[in-house]
Amino acid sequence: MDCGKPLGGALRPVLAEAQAGATRAPATRVGIEGPTGPLNRSSKQTNVAKQTMIFSARRLTAAWRLVVLDEAGEPKNAVDVDRPTMSIGRAGCDLVFPNDEFLSPRHAEFIVHDGALHLRDLGSANRSWLFIEQPQALEDGDVLLIGSQLLQFRRLPAPADATRAEDGTRRFGSLALEPEAAQLAQLRADGTVRDIFHLAMNGATVIGRDTGDWLFPYDKTMSGRHAALRAEDGAFVIEDLGSRNGIAVAAHGERLLRAGARVLVGDQVLRVEPV
Repeated sequence: MDCGKPLGGALRPVLAEAQAGATRAPATRVGIEGPTGPLNRSSKQTNVAKQTMIFSARRLTAAWRLVVLDEAGEPKNAVDVDRPTMSIGRAGCDLVFPNDEFLSPRHAEFIVHDGALHLRDLGSANRSWLFIEQPQALEDGDVLLIGSQLLQFRRLPAPADATRAEDGTRRFGSLALEPEAAQLAQLRADGTVRDIFHLAMNGATVIGRDTGDWLFPYDKTMSGRHAALRAEDGAFVIEDLGSRNGIAVAAHGERLLRAGARVLVGDQVLRVEPV
């Protein structure tokens, strides 16, 4: 049993399509590449110029760095968060990836408050995602990215007693182990629901490609046994079972980012590191 293919471009079948006619210019990353241009100096002087960082008072105060990762999880390049708010998107942002069709023009912002770094989505088409590093309790409406599946968690109100009709007739219905307390809804790219899995307040639900309670055998980016959702003390907790591609939760509001956190925006995976 393999552990699933790398996430990377495999998100394309499920994430919303970009607007038609998007410009496909070479990617530019403000603050990532060094200064360029002709220099009438010796080779030695040119090498020194490339290695020497241009002075900036803002750079001296930077406390956080965003490292862009490739599909293998290795660093490609990095940029310091050297301003209170740094935007990322396909155009008109501090960090620009014009050839990423899954990024909205203005997708998200990284915000520094009292030395701490936060992520805020700007109403993007494909959301901004934060990979979990430990089991995490879910809130009503949370959207999970597991493999290439978008699964929305929905709490349900306590069921009313519907066993008798108004005239006193006792009703019968489908036999179930326990009343459902929540649901996971599989979302299409347009946000409509394709399938629903019902959750009870006992035991665990395992999600995977070939082992578990809810299976997605056609999703090659999902590990064979990928995630578990458990009911604990009245809450539902999602846990990664050592999958290859991890589990991400869509960010809403401002989300605190700790050192080592991984963020997915568009098709870009960024790791947060202290400077």
